Amino acid sequence: MADIAVQRIKKELKEVIESDEIQRCNIFVELADDDYQDLRGKIAGPSDTPYEGGTFHLEIKIPKSYPFKPPKVKFLTRIWHPNISSATGAICLDILQDEWAASMTLRTVLLSLQALLAAAEPDDPQDEMVARQYRNNYPLFFKTAQYWTYFHAGGENSNSEFTEKVQSLKDMGKTL
Repeated sequence: MADIAVQRIKKELKEVIESDEIQRCNIFVELADDDYQDLRGKIAGPSDTPYEGGTFHLEIKIPKSYPFKPPKVKFLTRIWHPNISSATGAICLDILQDEWAASMTLRTVLLSLQALLAAAEPDDPQDEMVARQYRNNYPLFFKTAQYWTYFHAGGENSNSEFTEKVQSLKDMGKTL
């Protein structure tokens, strides 16, 4: 990795760690294996969303050409969201693709991901099945996302109906 990228990442990590805003939003980032190209992040599910109470883990890969190219970010925690693949964790967010600018930072990325959880864009989906459910049956989407948050991200189980249905499927020998 070029020295300029390493220096920039060191500065940005310090900015994230020392930011009161980031701490209030329950966002965290650290190096993975002392490698400035491989970071791990955590974001809390925003209040008043089906993700509330969950902690979502992220993989953040910094390209050699950073900050001129965006970091590659994916969710390691499974999540039910129209703009995040329920299978791979890939994210559809403009600033991680063609709207990236070298002036953006890790702080920008992490706050934008948390904002995405609160304001999905179902008309520009990463996961079409989830987006269809979001558009056509929002109450079911909300319950499903809430259950996934409980099951995969440690959120509260406020959906006993789903828990019972999943247990029924397991009792019939289905693997989930």
